[in-house]
Amino acid sequence: MRIFKNPNDSAIRRALGTALLALSTVAAMPLATHAEPAHGIAMYGEPALPAGFDHLPYANPDAPKGGSIRLAESGGFDSLKPWVLKGNPAWPIYTMPGVVAETLMLRSLDEPFTLYGLLAETIETAPDRSWVEFTLRDEARFSDGSPVTVEDVMWSYETLGTQGHPRYRGAWAKVAKMEQTGPNKIRFTFNTPDRELVLLMGMRPVLKKAQWQDKDFSAAGLEPPIGSGPYAIDRVDPGRALTLRRNPDWWGRDLPVNRGLHNLDTITYDYYGDANAMFEAFKAGEIDVWRELSPSKWENEFNFPRVTSGEVVKSDIPNERPSGIMGFVMNTRNPLFADWRVRQAMIEAFNWQFINATVSGGQDQRITSYFANSELAMTPGAPAEGRELELLEPFAADLLPGTIDGYALPEGSAEPLDRRALRRALKLLEEAGWTIRDGSLQNAKGEPFRFEILLNLSGGAMTTAAETRQMADIYVQALRNLGIEARVSLLDSAQYTERTTNYAFDMTWYDRALSLSPGNEQLLYWGAAGVTEPGTRNFMGMNSPAAEAMVTEMLNADSREDFIAAVHALDRVLTAGRYVIPAGFSPVGHLAHDAELHFPDRIPLYGDYPGFLPETWWREPKG
Repeated sequence: MRIFKNPNDSAIRRALGTALLALSTVAAMPLATHAEPAHGIAMYGEPALPAGFDHLPYANPDAPKGGSIRLAESGGFDSLKPWVLKGNPAWPIYTMPGVVAETLMLRSLDEPFTLYGLLAETIETAPDRSWVEFTLRDEARFSDGSPVTVEDVMWSYETLGTQGHPRYRGAWAKVAKMEQTGPNKIRFTFNTPDRELVLLMGMRPVLKKAQWQDKDFSAAGLEPPIGSGPYAIDRVDPGRALTLRRNPDWWGRDLPVNRGLHNLDTITYDYYGDANAMFEAFKAGEIDVWRELSPSKWENEFNFPRVTSGEVVKSDIPNERPSGIMGFVMNTRNPLFADWRVRQAMIEAFNWQFINATVSGGQDQRITSYFANSELAMTPGAPAEGRELELLEPFAADLLPGTIDGYALPEGSAEPLDRRALRRALKLLEEAGWTIRDGSLQNAKGEPFRFEILLNLSGGAMTTAAETRQMADIYVQALRNLGIEARVSLLDSAQYTERTTNYAFDMTWYDRALSLSPGNEQLLYWGAAGVTEPGTRNFMGMNSPAAEAMVTEMLNADSREDFIAAVHALDRVLTAGRYVIPAGFSPVGHLAHDAELHFPDRIPLYGDYPGFLPETWWREPKG
């Protein structure tokens, strides 16, 4: 038996306390005998699909194989290793789960959080989820024909957890022991109560140890990774293009979990300097799919020849996932935004009604909280009750106004200047020590209220560069009425990534997609470690014990009801924290695409989400 013990485990155990350790150890021992191997696992309840299912409900098992698809990315890349912090990676390798580097389990897009066996044939866990064991499939192979072994899995998990991107480290710190328990079995034992860990251990990419073991894994690089997925990297033009080619000898092509997926022979990503160049390339037929983020543009600008001729069709893809958060984030590491009253004043000055009408023709819905558009959202303006209130009360003395009593965003005005909101903003600024002198907002030392809004020339994941710039320009004009001097700086993707990775900004555009089953990743987004640790998603620099406690409650909830209450409470802490000036969202994705490209009629719960395009699509010539 080969065993790996986490070198940090003793410190973690001491921090948890000997009582908790004894309790978890005793609980794990008698329950272990009742675990049974299963084909899948859900965060709550049972997987929707039974053992022996034929295919995922949103896949077309009769889809023809062959053909190609050409997609577009903005900016550039100088690395093929999206699993490390260094470099500007080619993100398609990471955002298409299991396409190049497969995971032990595959996440279904049609359930809040359910995994089915991929590299692993079965998963087994204790009733208290204090450990999890995977059984690898004997037939699993890398693209070079070599077998995927337990040794590869163990090396991948340890290396990602210690040398990889910060997103892997939180869960790895909770692994007390990793061991090989049979010829094709691997078990993870945890040192922390956390029901989500058994699923997270199924979602790490498995890399080929022999390729990387004698190299600096943490360094960026353009060496194509050898994966076990349906595609291998075929051609690389650094910074300009990346082509993936389907492996005709892919070991997993006949698995039910893969049936109807990965139908295209080649997937090419071309990189463009800005969104305008990308759109012109799409109109000219050089790109096959265009994801339109502007509702007004979707309605008014898709009348070019390829659309009117029928070569391009427009498809609306609905979803039932949370809105996530999108807008201008304030960096509280900067003392300028440390006071919540200043942040609320900045929110008051953002006239959403007018901005929405100007930018999107009034078609976007306002993001009212981090989990809007789902049952996970707190009720704006309403006080916390029941279990939500119980969870928040221990932190009441430190929570910001509105967290418990109810918080809602200002309504805004249809007029360019929302005078009532500006008066409220000025009053808050005065309370925080800022007054207008000679037309300039200044503090007691006579220092002006001045800051930079940092924007990416390539835009965000859920909005275009033109839209963010337009919103920023309108906002800057409104701030001048308060005596605030804000300037907009535009950077290319590489420069923007460098600065945001190290939190070197005052305010920037922020978009963070959230799922129907938030978990450990929430600590990467909002955890205190992100105040100083580079590369997290905690752009705002928040340090909230209440937020971290709510995440812990989410991770250990025994029922869906308790889980939802914990998420509601977290949503309250985040929204009333006033870290982000929320913009809008659309519950429908807009995709324009080549008429020969098709996707199944059954749209998954998550809609147009990683795992949908191009994984479920196929090409079928007209006629």
